[in-house]
Amino acid sequence: MATRTHALPSLTAPVTGLSLDVAMSGPAIPPIERLRFMNPKDWTDFVLEWVDSLKRKYARVERCDGAGDMGRDIVASESLAQDDPWDNYQCKHYDHPLMPTDIWEELGKLAFHTFNREYSLPRHYVFVAPQAAGNALSRLLRKPDKLRDELFGAWDRYCRKNITQTGEVVLSSKLKDHIKAMNFGIFGVVPPLTLIVEHSRTPWHVARFGMGLPPRADAPSPPATISAGETNYVRALLDAYEDRLGIPLGGTDDLGDAGLRSHFSRSRIEFYSAESLREFSRDNVPGGTFERLLDQVYDGVMDVVQAGHKDAYERVLSTVKQAKLLQLNENILVARTRPADRGGMCHQLANELKLKWRQ
Repeated sequence: MATRTHALPSLTAPVTGLSLDVAMSGPAIPPIERLRFMNPKDWTDFVLEWVDSLKRKYARVERCDGAGDMGRDIVASESLAQDDPWDNYQCKHYDHPLMPTDIWEELGKLAFHTFNREYSLPRHYVFVAPQAAGNALSRLLRKPDKLRDELFGAWDRYCRKNITQTGEVVLSSKLKDHIKAMNFGIFGVVPPLTLIVEHSRTPWHVARFGMGLPPRADAPSPPATISAGETNYVRALLDAYEDRLGIPLGGTDDLGDAGLRSHFSRSRIEFYSAESLREFSRDNVPGGTFERLLDQVYDGVMDVVQAGHKDAYERVLSTVKQAKLLQLNENILVARTRPADRGGMCHQLANELKLKWRQ
């Protein structure tokens, strides 16, 4: 009887299109798909991040969802005054595009609470859902008068018993007149792609979707004149140079040693490089990420700072060298951190009076 054999694929043969990232983590999930995987709480958090990022439009953004929200999830206004015009962003995380039956209760709450003067009518009322609106709702939103008329027809089924927990809300003649006077052109839906594109400009995007940090621009060159924000680390360096030279220095103009002048210039370049990383972090990662990186550098160099050195200048050189050797892989910013940033963070710590070169 013949034996059937099966050839195994070569373990050394390359797999077309397989990158290290894919091998370690699997194929990337597109952001528009990730929207569908969020739970309702994460969805509201995501929408809050997006609305809060629209700083060109809003000075005040508040989350109101939960018990007692009276049909408002996220409210935003252009000033801090409570009675200014405001916009409402209503979060709806469903497994289908929004249908008219998904919004009747929300429209009923808005009508009821504005009728009772609990709050004023918003300037815009935007539904935010991962699959936006289906065809039926999209058509209604383009015809405000028809949307109003269909709300009347849906009132008893979807609104009457669902607006409050204290009793039924009957569509009285006065409430109906209030609804007739409302502008139904304020209602809309934001497209998911708009959400993703605008959220990508926020510090929270990478934490939500991965996909890596954006490229980082080159650091600016230090200005010719030392700024007020450099005072502490510059003075600390002068102290270190004094310790090496054995003479007092009134300022950087007194530096006669060419090697020290060159070191001072490099130190300023490093400081401004680290400052550019700080700015980059503010735009691209959650708050506190850069500060945690700075703390890691501090922890990594303190043994060197506290060790014995022949003078303070030697302490500076040894500390910066150690900073450039540190493993900082736990912080997401390490992917955009340059060698100059490591030395610059030492000078930032000296600027914050956390490191002292001359003991």
